[in-house]
Formats: sequence, structure tokens, C-alpha cells
Amino acid sequence: MLFLLVVGLFIIAAVGGMIYLATRFRKFIPEKTREKLGKKKSFVIGFIPNLGLIAYCVLDLVNGVIVTVNVVCIFIIFGLIGKLISVIINKATGTKNDPNSASDKLSSGKRFYQKVYLTGICAIIFSVVYLGCGWYLAHHVWETDYTINTQKDIGMERLRIAQITDSHIGATFDGDGFVKHMDTIQKTDPDVVVVTGDFVDDGSKRVDTEKSIEALGRMKTKYGVYFVYGNHDKGYYDYRDFNDADLREMLAKNNVKLLEDEYVMLGNNVYLIGRKDKSDSMRGDTRLEMDELTKGLDDSKYQIVLDHQPSDYDAQEAAGVDLVLSGHTHGGQMIPVGSLGVLSGANDKTYGLERRGNTDFIVSSGISDWEIDYKTGTKSEYVIVDIYGK
Repeated sequence: MLFLLVVGLFIIAAVGGMIYLATRFRKFIPEKTREKLGKKKSFVIGFIPNLGLIAYCVLDLVNGVIVTVNVVCIFIIFGLIGKLISVIINKATGTKNDPNSASDKLSSGKRFYQKVYLTGICAIIFSVVYLGCGWYLAHHVWETDYTINTQKDIGMERLRIAQITDSHIGATFDGDGFVKHMDTIQKTDPDVVVVTGDFVDDGSKRVDTEKSIEALGRMKTKYGVYFVYGNHDKGYYDYRDFNDADLREMLAKNNVKLLEDEYVMLGNNVYLIGRKDKSDSMRGDTRLEMDELTKGLDDSKYQIVLDHQPSDYDAQEAAGVDLVLSGHTHGGQMIPVGSLGVLSGANDKTYGLERRGNTDFIVSSGISDWEIDYKTGTKSEYVIVDIYGK
């Protein structure tokens, strides 16, 4: 329901934004021509560039609306900057001086500024660069490295973890694309690979999902590949061509271990604890509290928790676990969304490494996105965590 409300608000904002953009685009028409055409005709001409945005919305509603809202915001910001510049120029040209004075030169600049819609030109250029960079940041995948030191004996000199999260197969790459990313990650020689949720989405196709899980199954590691569910993996709708039972079968067939409120040992000194997702409560299921899940575990051994949503930090710190790996936030996705999850209390952290007490928390921005083709507040990534014991 909340999701539909947010989408509805964005659509309303996009429609209103297109009307606003039409009033901005008409400023590209020379002033004398605008006067001849009149307000209505010049507005209609100014609305013509919006047809491209409308076509984008028809072909891809989510991304079309996202782009439209961002372009509107950029025009508003540059419009405010333009007004500030006008005020400064007006003050500077208030006193008439001789033709060679600085004031008279500013007056000439003011006439040029009024004649040419510079703020509109700058807004368009900035929109193209900003959204172009956002597309690249979403579709190119980086490696992000973290080093964790612990006083506990982990039974080895170093444990290397490769974390993959929020692949949303089919969003920014298909099954073949995922295979290539796994080939890249394999070169880092991880001891264990963990998938921390939202591996698939409601729109993921079976053929791509199978290819991706087969790629996980081919990963050569010391301890194997482990998987926890995110809020999208079980699906919210029934229109994809496989279900939860199919997904579980694919994982089992390829020796990818699904952890649901359970743990395994990596060697003799490291617990790997996989949690059910927080969203299970919305589906009529329950998950164990953190203290219940760790009850009876040996506190002298290193404890790693896989929890898709970074929203249980207090309980995880109180339980005394050593490391929590999460995703879900997409690193904030687009400016200014990054801070909203934390401010609203939905998430404890949006991105990166944080230490609370004796617990380290890492939130990855994910190797892909849900639906949205742009990342402006972050980048797509897989995470390599090196843990060194005493």
C-alpha cells in the first residue's frame, strides 16, 4: 500500500512537473516571437519537448517518472540560481556610469543574460550529465574492499568473504551478465560467497535466474555459497514464471545453501548465521529474535550474521555478534533518498562500514537495482571483506 502511495505521488509530481517544464521550455522561444504567439500557443510549443518524457514514461513508467522528477528539480534549482544572479546583476547595475565602467559592462551582460535563457541551457546540460553519470554508476559494478580485525581466533590467518546483494536479476543485467560478474568475483579467490537478499525480483525470468544460480554453484570456494532471502525474493505478485518452491529447488540443485534462522560453521571457529527477512512478518511468517538465534552459541568464536535489511542493529549489538552483512538500501539509490531511510527509522544505516560496541556492520549498495536504472548517490558494487584474527 505504501509503495503504491509513493508511486502515485511520483506520478502526480511528474504530471505537474511536465506542466512546469513547459513554462520553462517556452523561454527558449525568442521574446518577440512569444509575444506574437501569445501565452497559449507558446505554452503548447513549450510542451513539445515533454513528449519525449511522456514516451519514456509509457515505455518504462518507473524510470520515466524518475527522470522527469529529477529534470524538474534541476530546472527549479537552476531557476533559483538564475534569480539570484539577476538580483546581483540588478544591484550591480543600479548606478549609471560611463561606457567603460564595470557597471556598464555588467549592464551589457545583463541584456545578454535576459536575451539568452542561460539557466535553461545549464539545466539541460546538467540534467544530461547528472543522469548519464547515474546510469553509468548503476550499470557498472565496482569492487569495494573492507578489512576487519578481531581479537578472536578465527582458526585461520584470514577469512575472505565475497558479498553479493540486491542483484534483482533482470534489472540492470540478465543471467549472462550475472555470470560475467561471478567470473570477476572468482578472481578475488574468496573463501566463502554470501548472497544477502533480493537476488531476484517479481519481474525476473526463470531462464535468467537459473543461469545466475548455476553461476553461483560453479564458484570455487573453501566453504561454499550461502544465501538469505530479501523482501523481493519470495515475490509480491504472481506474474513471474517461477515461484518460491522453484527458487529453493534451483538453489539446492546447485549446492547453494539457503539459511533461514539457522547457522553453519566455517571451519571450527566461525559461525555464519543467516536470518529470515524482516518482511516475512508481512507474509504471516515469523523470524527468531537475534538473542534467540544466537542462544547457546560459543561467544569465543567469531559470529557473522547475514541479514538483508539493516534494521536490527541494537539487538544485534546486544547479542554480541561480530559482523553483520546487509543490503536492501541500494546505498540510497538517488540523491536525496540516502538519508530518508535512516531519518524515518526504516533503516539503521544506508551504506558502508560502522562499528557499534564490538560489532561491525556493513551495508552494501548492491550489485544492481530494483527497477531504477540510475544511481546518483552511490554506485553498484560487490563487497570483499577480509577478516584477520589474532
